[in-house]
Amino acid sequence: METVYLLLGGNQGDREDIIRKTVTLLNRKMGSVKQVSSFYETEPWGMVNAQNFLNVALTLATKHTAFELLDLILEIEEKLGRKRNPFNSEYESRSIDIDILFYGSAVIQSLRLTIPHPRIQLRKFVLVPLCEIAPGFVHPVFQKTIFTLLNECQDKLETIVLKPYIL
Repeated sequence: METVYLLLGGNQGDREDIIRKTVTLLNRKMGSVKQVSSFYETEPWGMVNAQNFLNVALTLATKHTAFELLDLILEIEEKLGRKRNPFNSEYESRSIDIDILFYGSAVIQSLRLTIPHPRIQLRKFVLVPLCEIAPGFVHPVFQKTIFTLLNECQDKLETIVLKPYIL
C-alpha cells in the first residue's frame, strides 16, 4: 500500500456535499481514506471574479499506481460535474478538483502527471489543510517538511478554517 496525499476543492454547486461525495468515491474506488483535514474556505488562486473555494486535504492508502489514480480521479471529477475545456489554459471555476500532491516519496515527471504537485510550496490553500494532517511529511524534492514550507510560503490569499471533517 502506498500513502497518497490529495487536495480536493471546488467553487461551484453545493461545495461541501460534492467534497463529501468525492471522499466516498475515493474510499470506494481507490483504497482507504485515512485522514481528512478540516474544511477551509479559500480565495481563488490565479482567478479573477470567482467564488471562493472549499478545500480539504486527505490521506489515502492505495494499491493503485499513480497513473491508475490519475485515471480514476478524472472519472470521479467528470461524474461529479467537472467540465474541462482542453482549449483553455487558464484556471476556471469547477465543481470539484482533485490534485495528487504526493504519492509516497515518489518523484514523477511525465506529460500526463507531475508528482509532487509542482506548485505546493506556493499555495497556502494547499499547505494549510495539508499541514493539519501531515505537518512532518518531508517534500521529496525540497527536503523540507510541510510545516516549514507553510512558514516560508509568501501567498497572502486568505485560508479560513470552517469546521472539522468527520469521517
